[in-house]
Amino acid sequence: MLIRGESGTGKELVARAIHNLSARAGAPFVAVPCGAIPETLIEAELFGHEKGSFTGAAAARAGYFEQAGGGTLLLDEIGELSLHAQVKLLRVLQQREFCRLGSCKLIPLRARILAATHRPLERMVEEGAFRMDLLFRINVMTIDVPPLRERIEDIPALASHFLEESAKVFQKTVREMTPEAMDLLMCYSWPGNIRELENVIQAALILTDEERIGPRDLPRNLQCAKSGARPVIAEQVSFEDLLREYKAELVQRALAKFNGNKTLAARSLRISRAYFHRLLRPPERRHTAA
Repeated sequence: MLIRGESGTGKELVARAIHNLSARAGAPFVAVPCGAIPETLIEAELFGHEKGSFTGAAAARAGYFEQAGGGTLLLDEIGELSLHAQVKLLRVLQQREFCRLGSCKLIPLRARILAATHRPLERMVEEGAFRMDLLFRINVMTIDVPPLRERIEDIPALASHFLEESAKVFQKTVREMTPEAMDLLMCYSWPGNIRELENVIQAALILTDEERIGPRDLPRNLQCAKSGARPVIAEQVSFEDLLREYKAELVQRALAKFNGNKTLAARSLRISRAYFHRLLRPPERRHTAA
């Protein structure tokens, strides 16, 4: 099964829901971040290894396929795998068995395999960056997870969930948002999808002194939506730029809240004083050619 969607849309949450609602719910759920594993370690991480099978292998270790057992294995961002790793993966999916590095003993693959990606795999096949046979193997059934801007009716439930979870973590009694604040959430375009919404709710919870989160607790780029129209985001401004601006705004508001006391401000945001000082520095201006 292949789960498709933009970054931050909750593809792993969909995979977990599939696992939890299936007969495999009592077995492990293992998510593999394919893009975060170095090429030289991908086989050892997926299939495991025996002691001494390569430099640094001081002990035997079960790989992700073994760890999943009879549960579910999610290959998150499968489009990040190299062609060499794709060949190895395809063989395992076809044969339903694998070996640890340094061993000839075959281990049966018992886990359900799910894959997720935000990349256009069909285009990658045309460009020679992804194997067509592997795409056919994982794309037996597809689930498309739409971006948050296309399902704004989910925002109130998601915001309430994130608020409840963050309130537990930060031990605050805030449990709801004002209607005005919720309106701003509903009008925003959410380029960072669910992940961005979670960060916004968490930051607003940290900064508010009220019993409910109001418009003033939300970042500036959401407050600009007061007119009811969705804010237009310039194409040249990336999500990272917006996030950097939002972090800087959080720092300034925390400073104002604690009358310029940087130690207390950093502590309220649960970040180190050194990181707090880095956020205080003005961002480097980007120069474009005339």
